[in-house]
Amino acid sequence: MVSGVEDQGLLAGLGRFCYRRRRLVLLLWAVGTALVMAVGFGFAAPADNDFAGGKSQSGQAQNLIKQHFPERKGSSLTLAIQADAGIESPPVRTRVDSLAAQLATAPHITSVRSPYAAPGQVSQDGRTAFADLQSDLNPLPAAEVKHLIQQTRAASGNGVTFALGGADVVGAETPYGGKSDAIGGVAAMLVILIAFGSLLAMGLTMAAALFGIISGLALTFLLGYVFPAPSFSPIVATLLGLGVGIDYALFIVTRFREALAEGADPEEAVVVSIARAGRSVLFAGATVVIAMLGLFVVQQKLLNATAVAASVTVLMTMISAVTLLPALLGFAGHGIDRFKLPYLGRTGARSPMAERWARVIQRRPITGLVAGAAVMIVLAVPAFSMRLSFEDNSTEPRDTSGYASHRILTEGFGVGYDAPFVVVAELPPGGADLTALTDAVAHTPGIVQVTPVQLSQDKAAALFVAYPSTAHNDAATPRLLTRLRDQVIPAAVHGTGLVVHVGGPTAGDADFAAEVTVRLPWLIGTVIGLALILLLVLVRSVAIAVKAAVMTLLSVGASFGVLTAIVQWGWLGPLFGFPAPAPVTAWVPLFIFPILFGLSTDYEVFLVSRIREEYDAGADTREAVARGLSRTARVITAAAAIMVTVFLSVLATPDTAVKQFGLGLAVAVFQDATVVRMVLVPAIMELLGGANWWLPGWLDRLLPEVASAE
Repeated sequence: MVSGVEDQGLLAGLGRFCYRRRRLVLLLWAVGTALVMAVGFGFAAPADNDFAGGKSQSGQAQNLIKQHFPERKGSSLTLAIQADAGIESPPVRTRVDSLAAQLATAPHITSVRSPYAAPGQVSQDGRTAFADLQSDLNPLPAAEVKHLIQQTRAASGNGVTFALGGADVVGAETPYGGKSDAIGGVAAMLVILIAFGSLLAMGLTMAAALFGIISGLALTFLLGYVFPAPSFSPIVATLLGLGVGIDYALFIVTRFREALAEGADPEEAVVVSIARAGRSVLFAGATVVIAMLGLFVVQQKLLNATAVAASVTVLMTMISAVTLLPALLGFAGHGIDRFKLPYLGRTGARSPMAERWARVIQRRPITGLVAGAAVMIVLAVPAFSMRLSFEDNSTEPRDTSGYASHRILTEGFGVGYDAPFVVVAELPPGGADLTALTDAVAHTPGIVQVTPVQLSQDKAAALFVAYPSTAHNDAATPRLLTRLRDQVIPAAVHGTGLVVHVGGPTAGDADFAAEVTVRLPWLIGTVIGLALILLLVLVRSVAIAVKAAVMTLLSVGASFGVLTAIVQWGWLGPLFGFPAPAPVTAWVPLFIFPILFGLSTDYEVFLVSRIREEYDAGADTREAVARGLSRTARVITAAAAIMVTVFLSVLATPDTAVKQFGLGLAVAVFQDATVVRMVLVPAIMELLGGANWWLPGWLDRLLPEVASAE
């Protein structure tokens, strides 16, 4: 019952081999995955969260600090202190000194600067102070940071409160992943169970996906030695791997069940599913990988590493779907629907409701187009006011040490103490007088205090810290930074031979956000261009390829708009776990766009491939669209439901940046699977008619030939 093309193609041969040698394939996957896990998880490369670097001012300031202030090469922590009786009270001073001495003995802590040892570390009312802790690692191990937090909490009480803050505290108290991964996996299992109604079909789908995800993640931990990746890299790879891995397995198992229902024997059904659905899986997965690798245009090494990690995970899920899954289906055979649950799942491919809906849209295509586009555009409007930054202690959950540190410092010193500017000066031979520089910075409107100048041991550099009056996430803070860099400092050091850079965490975040703003259009253009080429090869239609790009841009805009309204404007923020309004985390839009473009193309591939199959079989465009939508609506709906549940599962994690990432993707996928696939696509294809399949002759000859569509 297998047609000639399917019987002779490479994918058909692969499916047949994996079916007939299923024990060997399963053994190779089991042994290979176990080995990769043992090595990858056992010898994982350490995370690298240094986003500054590069040619930015903050990056150059950081390089100068590493070169001339080696004692500052690690990360910094801040011990916030609040005392009802006053910081100078002898009993309070004894407790502060005792805790400082205790913390100074911790592993990797190289120094603790007591509030009594330097000016400016005690508030004007005398009730608040802070101590600086310096380490020799960046970042500090989370276990060590948690131990430091426990020590500070244990020392609190009787009118004195201690709280530890800093970037490492944020990382330790709001880890990525954890229970959210389990929630996402369980939710995906429930969706598959509802779609198939069979415990065995659900189990095989999850098994194939998990083999690919686990092996991919293990490989990414090893690749960290070549491409050092940030802490959020595994959660990005896991979320994307869960979503696409389960979806790819779902598409193939669905096609396998259809073939069995049409009378094929298990071997023929495996060959059909791999030759047809497997081909679409490879094209869809390749699009996701290409979209992720488009992040290289941003020219940020940590984002490059995350793109590689996500791409490797997607690649492994693709390989698992077209090799391990056909072997597992061979073991299941006709028993794929074994352990079937009543009232759940249907084997039939066609959805009459979806077909009727498609015909409703086809009768009123202009109404559908206007209504669908209006919804997407309205949702996208808030995106025009989106601001980018990074999370800090102010965005942490209210019961954390990081937030307690933020609260104490802002109450005692003002909100700017969480947003220091580190001014680093490279001195000319013989040194230079920095008085004019420090005075100019100190008298700049918006600066409330500068610390004394610290000279490096080699006398070649100096630094001081300037505290603004505005918070890290306040829009006025990056404007003040720009004024210091472009006006105040150049005027103050003119003719002195000083080379000055403003760095520190706040400046680094501002530089990264500015770089994202500049590079994002290049990322969008690169990803769209590469994806258009793939779509042209697959569907051989200019109109459909361009339509897919435009629809994805609408989905991205709507996703960014909803994210801005919830995170930045604070609409329903607490409901989704965002304690206070804050800018969108700078790396989130960079990853949402390529991932969404890849996932959206997945749905486009599976829908249009089916429409093209009906069209090539003799149906006109209207009939082909209605039939194609009816045959793919159920599986695309299930796939989208899996994606949405997996992405929303990260709302259970305490990290606000990961929450934004998951929420943005969930909103985008939901819109893409409903408004785009169910309204805009049938409306546009109805209006275009025969032009849907237009392809210039010269382009037809230029594009490589691939097997017929699914």
